[in-house]
Amino acid sequence: MGARKCLAFGQDGARLSVVFLPSRDGRAALSDTHSERDGVSLRAGNLGDSDMSEVLLVVGLQWGDEGKGKVIDALSERFDAIVRFQGGANAGHTVHVGNEKFVLHLIPSGILRPGKLCIIANGVVVDPECLLEEIEGLEARGIRVSENLIISDRAHVVLPYHKMLDGLREDSRGDKKIETTRRGIGPCYADQAARCGLRFVDLMRADALKARLKAALDLKNCEMAACFGAKPLDFDEVYRLYSGYAERLRPYVRDTVVLLHEMLGQGRSILLEGAQGALLDINFGTYPYVTSSNVCAGGAAVGTGIPPHRISRVLGVVKSYCSRVGGGPFPTEQNNRLGETIRERGHEYGSTTGRPRRCGWLDGVALRHSVAINGADSIALMLMDVLGAFETLKICTAYRLDGKLLRAFPADVEALARVEPVYEEFPGWQTDISQARTLDDLPVAARDYVAAVEDIGGTRVEMVSVGPERQQTARRTAHG
Repeated sequence: MGARKCLAFGQDGARLSVVFLPSRDGRAALSDTHSERDGVSLRAGNLGDSDMSEVLLVVGLQWGDEGKGKVIDALSERFDAIVRFQGGANAGHTVHVGNEKFVLHLIPSGILRPGKLCIIANGVVVDPECLLEEIEGLEARGIRVSENLIISDRAHVVLPYHKMLDGLREDSRGDKKIETTRRGIGPCYADQAARCGLRFVDLMRADALKARLKAALDLKNCEMAACFGAKPLDFDEVYRLYSGYAERLRPYVRDTVVLLHEMLGQGRSILLEGAQGALLDINFGTYPYVTSSNVCAGGAAVGTGIPPHRISRVLGVVKSYCSRVGGGPFPTEQNNRLGETIRERGHEYGSTTGRPRRCGWLDGVALRHSVAINGADSIALMLMDVLGAFETLKICTAYRLDGKLLRAFPADVEALARVEPVYEEFPGWQTDISQARTLDDLPVAARDYVAAVEDIGGTRVEMVSVGPERQQTARRTAHG
């Protein structure tokens, strides 16, 4: 296969020809061949091949931690690029490869597949310190990152005052804490909306970094001192630190909108990777106990610059039960021995914080809500092996509130905290299913449970995870 050329643009406005080369040595083939100063165009080169592009969007349909990392890792083998479109270092995607365990916070999970181009798109808020630590950690374990990673010049930068404010605000809430990760994600997105944030395009220019950082830091120091009595951050120290980050990350930064549109024009395949889950979406989740970004399918277009109509398909990732980290209502939570058993069998501890997750039965009302708002074409049903310990399983099919039956997911979190789940019971299978490779390999009770999830959720189950390893996945056969 010959080299393919596409266009990207440098920080100084120069046009760069970027060549995709055949991957023979585990590197995504990107190389800047020359630059021209003859203007910038966002139009893709060859749109005649655009119908060949597959753009698959993978989103979580619960409160995060559904197993998206494993799904992305499994699917990324057949895609040219894997693109993270929202969230920040508050995410933690866990992937098991052989005897090794990888936890990825910012870099797309496809980085574990040799030769795959991984893009941190404009919708992500990036902590440079965390990103550099992640890059160094992966490369120390033999994973090629430097040749395979690109960061959007439009992505916003997490700064020290974002993390400070995150912690100060959380502490001030007393017993009403949202229980954020304190990684500065919310304050960074807030600055983006308030139009006082810094982007990577600013980070790459010393004059812009100095001016924008000075203006922002003056305001943030006043806020932290006046509202919380906190000591001010030193401008020179922060500027020196972030100037260093800028130089180390400069080789990765590109105009990813241009790059992605060129890839679409070439008919190349793109896998979009979401973080967190639909029930934490800033608009459709259990507000205010949510994350700070648009987690749902609609956020993928805004977070990448790929038009909505170019997204071919939406795959929703769902645990066979539910878990949640932090505060907020959780109707099917089992704060008892059963919940502890699920937690221990599923290793339900936060990938980012290490906090024990709250666990309970699958919530079909929430699942229907998430399938609907994401337009999920199919489901990857995860951690089915965890349920093998139980003689009887339950799925919540409705809520009861003040004597009324609710089948829709309410916006009122106080009401959601008071609902009584209405359950349907199913027999368990109580046997090892880790060797199943097709849905037909599953025991009858497990297949019946999968069918119930399809019926209650209103969409098809495409694959079932039966263990943490890459190969431990049961897929639907052609006749199934």
